Amino acid sequence: MSSVIVITSGKGGTGKSSLTAGLGTALALQGHQVLCIDGDVGLRNLDITLGMTDAALMDFSDVISGRCPLDRAVAPHPSVSGVYLLTAPITLPDDFPGETGFRDLLEQARQVYDYILIDSPAGLGVGFRLAVCGADRAIVVAMNEPSSLRDAQRVVIQLADLATVHLVVNRVRPRLLRRQKATIDDAMDAAGLPLLGLVPEDAKVVLAAANGQPLAKFANRGAVKAYENIARRLTGEQVPLMRIH
Repeated sequence: MSSVIVITSGKGGTGKSSLTAGLGTALALQGHQVLCIDGDVGLRNLDITLGMTDAALMDFSDVISGRCPLDRAVAPHPSVSGVYLLTAPITLPDDFPGETGFRDLLEQARQVYDYILIDSPAGLGVGFRLAVCGADRAIVVAMNEPSSLRDAQRVVIQLADLATVHLVVNRVRPRLLRRQKATIDDAMDAAGLPLLGLVPEDAKVVLAAANGQPLAKFANRGAVKAYENIARRLTGEQVPLMRIH
């Protein structure tokens, strides 16, 4: 049975696209068929994070409008079997059918892919509502700092219709946590969500994107290990939290 997961946050800069790409790659390396959908109309960059710059020629509005079937619109990853990208349009066409059309697209994708990961735009506008409209569950990405966690709280309120919503604390810097005398438990309490995983601050995330490579081909520890652990939890495994030093 397929699962549609929206990856969202209250504001930009939390690392949603990096998590979407890393999680999609980790799930594929575990043998699953994964479709990553960039939901950020006008500001798409998931292709860069996946190492698939300009690989997708068609976008999700082409599929919804009937100009192109789903199997032709998606772009397979050049080096990671099982990862596919469906990008966002630069602008939505005037005849775009909104949430109804996006739900229909997701129903098509469910017939083919085990996991559909939607990289939601930041904020709570039209793009956010489109990204979450057909999701089964959500991952809220936040950093362990007050403004990010407050924004995460606001997002949680908008996800009340989803049965499963988890928190991923991204770009964790242990030294800063110690100086703030803060813990991950504090972050969970502030966001009001159960924790799905921790991702350490890792310069290789940026370096991999700059080199046009998926992180899993660039490193085997740090953030890539965190993505692997989160993917395993999504599939039902009991995996201890990373110890981030």
